[in-house]
Amino acid sequence: MLKRLYVKNYVLIDELDITFEKGMSIITGETGAGKSILLGALGLILGQRADAAALQNKSKKCIIEGTFNISEYKLQSFFNENELDYEEETCIRREISAEGKSRAFINDTPVTLAVLKELSSQLVDIHSQHETLLLNSNKFQLTVVDEFASNHERLAKYSDTLSAYNELKKSIELMKEEEAKSKADFDYFNFQLNELSEANLSDPNELTSLEQEQERLENAEEIKLRLSQGFTALSGSDDNMLVQLKVIQQQISGLAKFDKSYEEIANRIKSSLVELKDISDELERAEEAINSDNKRLEIIQDRLSLLYKLQQKHRVEDLQSLITLQAELADKVFAIGTLEDRITAKITELDNLHIKLGKEASALTEARKKAIPQIEKEITANLGELAMQGALLRIALIPNEENHFSVDGAEKVHFLFSANKGGDFKEISKVASGGELSRLMLCIKALMAKLTSMPTVIFDEIDTGISGETAAKVGSIIKQMAAEHQVIAITHLPQMAGKGHHHYFVYKTETKGKTHTHLRILTTEERITEIARMLSGETLTEAALGNAKALLSLN
Repeated sequence: MLKRLYVKNYVLIDELDITFEKGMSIITGETGAGKSILLGALGLILGQRADAAALQNKSKKCIIEGTFNISEYKLQSFFNENELDYEEETCIRREISAEGKSRAFINDTPVTLAVLKELSSQLVDIHSQHETLLLNSNKFQLTVVDEFASNHERLAKYSDTLSAYNELKKSIELMKEEEAKSKADFDYFNFQLNELSEANLSDPNELTSLEQEQERLENAEEIKLRLSQGFTALSGSDDNMLVQLKVIQQQISGLAKFDKSYEEIANRIKSSLVELKDISDELERAEEAINSDNKRLEIIQDRLSLLYKLQQKHRVEDLQSLITLQAELADKVFAIGTLEDRITAKITELDNLHIKLGKEASALTEARKKAIPQIEKEITANLGELAMQGALLRIALIPNEENHFSVDGAEKVHFLFSANKGGDFKEISKVASGGELSRLMLCIKALMAKLTSMPTVIFDEIDTGISGETAAKVGSIIKQMAAEHQVIAITHLPQMAGKGHHHYFVYKTETKGKTHTHLRILTTEERITEIARMLSGETLTEAALGNAKALLSLN
């Protein structure tokens, strides 16, 4: 419930700090005194749009602060989800700078306007005159029925299934579009894949190897000649290097008796002889292995020509890119080939979801059908209490065309109204007057108040267009709501004012040519005077004072 409202620098309010209590609080005041300004200020902490034009002093910021006792409303999860400190007395604050920039806070932690609205929507419900227009909305009418039918969980399940159904349906449509396009692409992709597959690409280094082998075959004669010359020089002639080096080694070895260092040189020459002999053998084998092979050269040239052609065609620089492209084309051809099967599987899945959706929609429908008679009975009874004894409400469920599943289920709800007994039932917008709409809305609010845990309900001149005994009955119904909720009612009728547990008075003062709005709670004597003023005007009469006392004593 709302415990405290603090307003600073807002429209005609310089500074206001007021506390509220449980039960039914009445707010009265002269026309233009600023009752609507209070609602505007409260609306800011409920997430309404901020405007720098609302600042009284354009050089200072505006502050609106509401303190709520939320201990009984199981809101801990909201605070946890939004990483906010949970306090049983939670403070919601809105600040508007002189430049028009707005900031919102929950327990001194900055929050987005969306988070602020989400919390405040669970704390306060403001019912104003223009809200009666909601009665003409089939969406609102359906909300009333679903609230009474306790359809929250059913609607959540249905909504999840509908989202999954629509998402899957869209996915199938995209897959069908892809299939139609893919049929044209399949032959092209498959041709490219076959071409690459026939090229038998597997080794990314093949091109380099082939180019090197081609160069060897093209220069085979020169290579063979040089290898032969090297072998001959080392060991292939009578006076070759190895023979000469052997002679030198023997001569140096013979000097070892004169100096041991000569023996070391001879051993080194001997080691060189071993290495050169090995080189000579290697040159001989290499020379024997080199042969001109025109057939092999032709095969290599054909293979290189194919690889160069494929690289150029697909605009890549190496074989690895061609191998990667081949894998990608294989994936595409496979995907196209299996797309029809995947579409068929998705359609089966869609059919199953459609069956599930139908069952969940039927559950909603049955719950609504069960709730409707009791809603009609309670609202019709309350209308009778409000001097509309002949008025009747009928609620019709209208199936959607072609069994279409909308966001709300398989049907729409229409509230049908007859103001007089025996009259025709027609849609509310076509038959109900403003006063009738106002009273009907009050009956609906009273009904829904029994079903929700909304801490605070605010009525803004709900009694417009009524008077006398009817006004007293309206007050009684609102007072009954105050047994379960904190109710704040702005009114201009003394019959309503007399029903309140607490009475606040809005008034204006002028200081230095500036008008200021104030709000204060009235004592019992001040309440009598205020209600008497509402009865008789500015000139208070004994009769008006007596009637005011009677109105208060009756309640």
